[in-house]
This record gives sequence, C-alpha cells and structure tokens, in this order.
Amino acid sequence: MTDSVLVDVLVLLAATLLVVASLRRLDLPPVIGFLAVGALLGPHALGWVEDTQTTTTLAEFGVVFLLFTLGLEFSLPRMIAMRHEVFALGSAQVGLTAAIFGGFAWWLGSPPEVAIVLGGAVAMSSTAIAVRQLGDQGELNRTHGRLSFGILLFQDLAFVPFLALAGVIGAAGAGYTVMDALTAVAKGAVALAVVLGAGRWLMRPLFHEIAGARATELFTLAVLFVAISAAWATHAVGLSLALGGFIAGMMLAETEYRYQVEVGIRPFRDTLLGLFFVTVGMKLDIHLLGSRAPTVAVLLAAMLLLKAAVVMLVARPFADTWFKSLRTGIVLSEGGEFGFALIVLLLQNRLISQDATQLLLAAITLSMVLSPLLIRHNKRLARFLLREKGPAQPPPAQVDLATDALAHREHVILCGFGRVGQNVARVLESHSFEYLAMDLDPFRVRTAREAGDPVIYGDAADERLLATVGLEHASAVVITFSDADRALAIVQAIRRLNDRVPVLVRMADDTRLEQLLRAGATEVVPETLEAALMLVSHALLVLDVPMSRVVKTVGDIRRHRYSLLRSIFRSGEAELIDQAHDLREELHTVVLPPGAWSIGRSIEEVRGRGAEVSFTAVRRGGIVGRDPDESMALRQGDVVVIYGTPEALEHAEAVLLTG
Repeated sequence: MTDSVLVDVLVLLAATLLVVASLRRLDLPPVIGFLAVGALLGPHALGWVEDTQTTTTLAEFGVVFLLFTLGLEFSLPRMIAMRHEVFALGSAQVGLTAAIFGGFAWWLGSPPEVAIVLGGAVAMSSTAIAVRQLGDQGELNRTHGRLSFGILLFQDLAFVPFLALAGVIGAAGAGYTVMDALTAVAKGAVALAVVLGAGRWLMRPLFHEIAGARATELFTLAVLFVAISAAWATHAVGLSLALGGFIAGMMLAETEYRYQVEVGIRPFRDTLLGLFFVTVGMKLDIHLLGSRAPTVAVLLAAMLLLKAAVVMLVARPFADTWFKSLRTGIVLSEGGEFGFALIVLLLQNRLISQDATQLLLAAITLSMVLSPLLIRHNKRLARFLLREKGPAQPPPAQVDLATDALAHREHVILCGFGRVGQNVARVLESHSFEYLAMDLDPFRVRTAREAGDPVIYGDAADERLLATVGLEHASAVVITFSDADRALAIVQAIRRLNDRVPVLVRMADDTRLEQLLRAGATEVVPETLEAALMLVSHALLVLDVPMSRVVKTVGDIRRHRYSLLRSIFRSGEAELIDQAHDLREELHTVVLPPGAWSIGRSIEEVRGRGAEVSFTAVRRGGIVGRDPDESMALRQGDVVVIYGTPEALEHAEAVLLTG
C-alpha cells in the first residue's frame, strides 16, 4: 500500500468517525454519514481523497460480505414457505419497475440490453438499509416488514441475471449475442452446483472439527476463507465476487453454525460495507446538484413515487389493507447498493454516458439518504397519504386473545444444553412453551439438531448472537451451566441489551450469588443449597412435621436468598473460598480470652470500632443465645459467633481481642 493510499484511508477513517459519531447523537443512521463523507472528501468536492482502485476493491468486499450474510438468511424451506411473497410478489415488483424505467431509458435512446440493466438497477432497493432499519424498529415480523423482506430476497436473486447481463454486454461490446448470455447463465449454474456441493459434503464436517477446537479466532478465519474462496471461484468463471459471497452464505445456511458464522463475519461486513458507501459517495458530483438540481429532483421524485406505487399495487393482494401495502411501498421506494454496482459496471464498460451516470447516482444516493427517515416514519406517512387515522382498536376480548397468543409465541432462551438444560427444555415442552438453546459443544448441538431440538452453536455471552436469537422478544433466559465467570458475562451482556427479561442462573454454590444478583440476575439457584433444602424438607416430613410448615419453611428460605443455609463455618476447602474471597460470607467463632479488649463492653461498642459483621449468637456457660441484643455486655470465655466476608471477619476478630 502506497503512502498516498494510506493517507487517504486515514483521512476517511477520521472523517467517518467524526461524522458518524455526530449522527449517532442525532439518532440518525450511519449510512448517511458514510455517503456524506465520500461526497464531501471525494474528487468532485474537496478532493482530499482519490477514488483509487484499492479503495474500490476493499469496498467491493463489503458487498461480498453483505451478500454472504444475506445468503445465511436464505433457507430453502423458508423460501418455499414464502414462495408467494418471494416469487409472485418479488417478480411482479422487479418486472414492473424494470419495465417502466427501462422503457423510459430505451425511449431516451439507450440500447435495449442497456435499458434492461438500467431498469433493473432502479428496481433494486437497499437491503442493507431496509433490513437494518426495520430490525431496529422491530417491524421485520410485521405485515409490511415480511412483505418487504420477501421482495428484497427476490431482488437479491434477480440481481444475479442483471449482473451477468451487464458483464456479458460489457465484455462483448457490439458483438454481444444471446449465446453470450446463455454461456454466462451456464457458468453461474455450474459455479452454484460446485459451491453448494462442496458445502454439503465438506463444510459441515470442516466446521464441526473447527468448532471442536473451541478457538474463536480459528472459527473466524474459517468463515473468512469460505466467503472469499467462494467469491474467487465465481470471479474466476467471469461472474461477480458478490455472487460467490451469496452462494457461500447459502452453503452454510442450513448448518447448525449459521448464527455463529453471522456473528463472526459481521465486524468485517460492517466495516467494509461502510467503506463501500463511502466510495459510492465519492462518485457523486455535488456540483451537479446545483447545476442540474431540477433534473435530479424530478428523477428522485419519480423514483420514490413510482417504486412506492408499484410496490403498493402488487402488494395489495398479500396485505389486508391499502394501508399496509403502502407502508411496504414506502419501505422499498429507495434505490440500493446493487443499483450502484450495475450503473458503475455500465460506466466502466462505456455503455452509459458520464452525465447520465451522475444523474442516476445523485438520485439513488439522495433516495438512500432519505430512506432511513422514510422507513422510520412509514406508518405516519402512509396514514397521511391515505388520510387515515389508523385501524380501529379491537374489542377487549380480541385484545386478550391476541395477547395470549403472542405470549405463547414468546420463547425461552436456554444458555447451555447439557443434562440440566435438556431437562429444562423437556419441562418447557410439556407446558407448550417454545425455547431456543445455545451450546458450545458441537457434538451435542449436532445430535440435538438431528433429534429435532432447536439448538444452535454459539457463545451466549456474545451480544450480537443474543440479538440475533431474539433476546428482545424472549420471555425468559435460563443459564443452565454452573460456570460462574461465563454466567456473569452472559448476565452482563443480556442486561446491556434488555433490562426487563427475567434471567435465571444455575450455580454450583453461593460464592458468586450476590455478584450475579448485582449484575442483573433475577434468580440464582445454588445447587448445594437447593440440595440441602431438599434434604431438610424430606427430613422434616420424616419427622412428621406438617406439610404446610415444610412448604412455608422452604418458601421462607428461598425468599430470603438462602440466608439461613449460607451461614456456614470455614472448612479446609480454602481453595473454593479463595476463588471468590471478597464475595464469600461465612460464619466464624471468636473465644474471648482473659485480657480481651471487648470484655465488659457491649456489642454496640464493638460495632463502633468498625466491626462490620453480623453477631448471630453468643454462647455462654453452655447456653447459646441467638441474635443477641446490641446492648449485651460480653464476658470472659464467651464464644462470639459472627457472620461476614473474610476481610470483615478478620477485622472484627481483631477488634474483639485488641480493640
């Protein structure tokens, strides 16, 4: 990398950090900042950064990783389930939009094949913006979100033939023939078959072995290798790098490592995709906005209105009302990153003029800048345009039924799927509660999935993975393993994302109980204390204590966080205590010898010396007095029982003996 390129990258990073941070404070999407940085610092404005081949190549990998993650979302069963939204609705939207704008381009003098590509470029919407914005708003599972996702999925598929056509006519020039197009399609089919075959027979066992090593960096390297190698394979046969990324994502979509793969690739995708938007902004000539502003405005308005109208019309049979179909149209009215790719490819092959390119780039860029705001306020805009006040509220009975149905759809997230996790899952199933389990044992995950259990491979402490598995909508989280450090990390990650969901934690003992509660755990269940509690309850029943008293005793102990059972004397198991030395509270006895400072003084006076412990009992002459009064005067030979942390116990003993 030359010095000039390095300086360009540093300038872009500094400017992007400043602009994106400012937009975050204004609660605006960062994509606006990326486009603005590219437009202002690029060769058409300040000229501080050049649009070099290096930055363009890096940006192209952003699109590769974007399509890779889209491929991970591609599921053949899901595609079959959404076949109406994807194929019927998606083909209608892409076909009509491409026909309208392609026909207009042909009327203006573009060759038919170029007009088709231009129509396809305008028909594309921004998957990166729409899906992210809808996800942030929690609207992906709403009617307009579901329809929008189906259309976007078809657009991702439709981009492939448009891209192939652009590449063929660019390479063949005036000698372009139908055979060239058929050859490109055949190459794509062969590449698809090879990559999917490799994925079916090689990827699953490969990732099984890599996951078995339990090395995060190795797993991430494997993901990068698969994505880039697939991109290289499609590029080698004359197709796009992005197509290879999409196929690689499809290859791993049906494996149990899908979610963890997405988490591993996301930092690279987000970084390089940001660079892609910067390079798109660099191609925008902002001076054109002044000299050709009316033309750009008309083209922008035509794009937004016509695309929204087309989507609204084709979506109406799939939506309950015009209101929902219009919301879908507003979401998909913007241009997309694939449109940029097609237009730039046409420009590189001299199939479109520089002036027309700038006009299209300006219109698409401005539509993408406006898109987050349009999507954010799609409900309000739809009501304004239709002059509606919104759907009427359902009767109370219907509200109750809908709420009850939603509650049954809310899932429980199980962190760990060992013996305890599986037992919890079986009980949840018996009560008709849905669950999703995460585990880091690849063999256990694979065998559980083969049995039909909803188990995925992944680290439950990863915030991105928690968000992916629907923590926002979860009804509860249960940590089923007894590793205190991992449990604490998971609880902290959960609370950074969701401060309402109940979190239940299993522990081997009570050494970290208070720390977990402070971190946000709703309940902590120590195995040793629960075992003691069960033994006590059975012992009381054997001793003919009435069941009602046993139940009350057990309930009281649990309500008071096992305080009665946690008061224990130190044993020789110093190692266990030392693991959480500052957190462990325990009992300790101090015998008052002749000359002890506390003899003749009250417990209150001892406390006044800084003894921050609980005085639980005083044994005097063989008689034990529980919970002694603060005014009680201590005597020589008393056995004082105190309760607290190891440091507090040491200090209290020193006070009792020496003052």
